[in-house]
Amino acid sequence: MGEIAQIPLQEAPSKADSGIVEVDYAAEKKLVRKLDLYIIPVVMLLYLLSFLDRVNIGNARLYGMEADLGLTGNKYQIAVALLFVTYITSELPSNLVLKKFRPSRWISAITMLWGIIATLTGVTQNYGELIACRILLGLVEGGLFPGLAVYLTFFYTKRELALRIGYLFVSAALAGACGGLFAYGIGFMAGVAGLRGWRWIMIIEGLPTFCLGVASWFLLADDPQTAYYLNPAEKALMNARRARQLGQTVSAQEMHKQDVLLGLRDWKIYAFCAAQFGGDTMLYGYSTFLPTIIASIGHWTTAQVQALTIPCYVLGAITYLVVARLSDRQQLRGVYCVIFGFISVVGYGILLADASPGVHYFGCFVVALGLYVVVGIPLAWLPSNQPRYGKRTTATGLQLMIGNTSGIMAPFLYETAEGPRYIKGHAVTLAMVGYAACVYGLMWWYFARENQRRKDGREDSRIAGMTEEEIAELGDRNPRYIFTI
Repeated sequence: MGEIAQIPLQEAPSKADSGIVEVDYAAEKKLVRKLDLYIIPVVMLLYLLSFLDRVNIGNARLYGMEADLGLTGNKYQIAVALLFVTYITSELPSNLVLKKFRPSRWISAITMLWGIIATLTGVTQNYGELIACRILLGLVEGGLFPGLAVYLTFFYTKRELALRIGYLFVSAALAGACGGLFAYGIGFMAGVAGLRGWRWIMIIEGLPTFCLGVASWFLLADDPQTAYYLNPAEKALMNARRARQLGQTVSAQEMHKQDVLLGLRDWKIYAFCAAQFGGDTMLYGYSTFLPTIIASIGHWTTAQVQALTIPCYVLGAITYLVVARLSDRQQLRGVYCVIFGFISVVGYGILLADASPGVHYFGCFVVALGLYVVVGIPLAWLPSNQPRYGKRTTATGLQLMIGNTSGIMAPFLYETAEGPRYIKGHAVTLAMVGYAACVYGLMWWYFARENQRRKDGREDSRIAGMTEEEIAELGDRNPRYIFTI
């Protein structure tokens, strides 16, 4: 029998009858490994294919798309940007209906739909048809990442969340690193069945998405209690894990209109949204300028340029996984957002310098150190401080919706004519990342200050005259609740 921990009533008010929550830590460790085995590979594949289908237009551009569809002037940039218009507007509504339509069914349905649309993009014949496909692609794909981020909170505690969200960013890094090489290989199919290479890129990268959407209908569970891979003892342990977290009552895990409204009125959520916009500006711009900088170093083939982007993405992904593990163990988020945000600022300073291409390539590595940390850690930090489902799903939806609006701006920050220096793009991104780091620093200070006030009892007047059950339902407004900083 593993070590049993007894958690005091204050940390588990839902167990008022016994006063404690008993957790077998050895069994819990085994349970988390099992959750990782059944959940993580599926969500990683879903996000990897999502990222590929969203950005493969950049690779298709190299294989004749512009000529075939008459993409003159800034039509290409418009096609890229318009996807994000519907992408961002669908994120919050998608999160709000996630439980109503069941996560396994909803995620599967939107995956199959965007797989069909991504595949059909390969048979478009003109600019108008391309725009229609991009708008529809954004509409159905926008709900995936916020849905996955909330889905992970159904199974993992706040001490495990940053690392699991980190796996999604590893998928994005893999897509960024290998997407160009996939496109290069598929490009050799030009002429097969009379189709240009760019059409085969769209078709072949879209079909696996549809197949995964069908599979996820059966592979994803809706919640721990309906998980086919958990036995009764493991389901009971999942309940104990949730009860151990203050504010995670049974009622709190249901959708309540009042929780949604509280989320829409919480200034802290909007502070995170504004900072996420700054971090996402870096995320979307990075993949745009990286190949151009590498191409300017020497006389590389397209395949060699794509291969040389891989070390940057690998460094970013490894850095994030290390930081995420430390962040989960220490329950510290803000300090890492600030430190690695300013590391990326230094990287953009190097990119702005009038230096050799080799120095600029080094600057890309420095930017990569903070790339996924600044974007990813806040996506675990905000929901970790929202024990009530309705407010948590609203917070994550808003955070990603507002953050991803930077995807509309990014193509115009890094216009082709301004390469390879991209002075405007680097300068704006430097300012945005610096601003995001400062906001996260302020939130770090605020949460630490609020925690101290609560520990000192200066907020206890809020619960005067309330029953224990009423106090437990207050969520993050409960003076006993301690924020992750």
